[in-house]
Amino acid sequence: MNDGYPWAQFGEGVGYAAAAALGVMLITFAVAVVKGLHRIVDVAWGVAFAAVAVVSYAASAGEGDDARRLAVTVLTVVWGLRLAAHIAARGRGHGEDERYAKMLAKAPGHRNLYALRMVYLLQGALVVLVSLPVQAAQYVRGPVGPVAYAGAVLWLTGLFFEAVGDHQLARFKSDPAHRGRLMDRGLWSWTRHPNYFGDFCVWWGLFLFVCDNPAVAAATVAAPLVMSYLLINGSGKRLLERHMADRPGYAEYRARTSGFFPRPPRRDAGRG
Repeated sequence: MNDGYPWAQFGEGVGYAAAAALGVMLITFAVAVVKGLHRIVDVAWGVAFAAVAVVSYAASAGEGDDARRLAVTVLTVVWGLRLAAHIAARGRGHGEDERYAKMLAKAPGHRNLYALRMVYLLQGALVVLVSLPVQAAQYVRGPVGPVAYAGAVLWLTGLFFEAVGDHQLARFKSDPAHRGRLMDRGLWSWTRHPNYFGDFCVWWGLFLFVCDNPAVAAATVAAPLVMSYLLINGSGKRLLERHMADRPGYAEYRARTSGFFPRPPRRDAGRG
């Protein structure tokens, strides 16, 4: 391509990003084996994105617009470390996550090696793929334009839904009087998944930082599409709703509350 974009340097940068993601996952795997607790890979998910952003920023020095490079790096690090801290706090004092326990109970051969292949290396590959717009934005030349500013606003909207939704849910669960009850307040009355919707906005927002270069946008649009699929039809919304389906009051909550994109609750559906 002859569009002024340094594709060769970007390709090298992807290699550095992959090494960073792999390093985070391998260190996490070693810690998990020692502790006998593979749920800590969920903490590594956010950390790996932050590491990829920082490594990409360092590798792209002198290539792209400095303001754009700094913006996507800071936004990704803030998102990744907030998520990692939240998941670490939520899982403190708990045993193995039910998802990993069930999967490893059926593992063919060595359980830890199966976890390495099917959890750690797979998540590391997804980190590299989903973060492609963050990596590519480091090499986009020319000043930040209106589309990138719109991306920052969308990212901020996503962080609000994700962080506030997580905080509201944590406070609700911390009250013993709410034991066995469904969280249907605050943002959770507008969407059944404010945290997943927040993730959706964050990654489409970061994608907008590359849209000043149409060729780069076309080359990396698969990243937010993959994240959207994971959040809605993959390991996010679909699996969680399958787990919640038999909870008392869930059918009523589902009837009055949006499944993903926020909207006011339907008042004629009754409360669960």
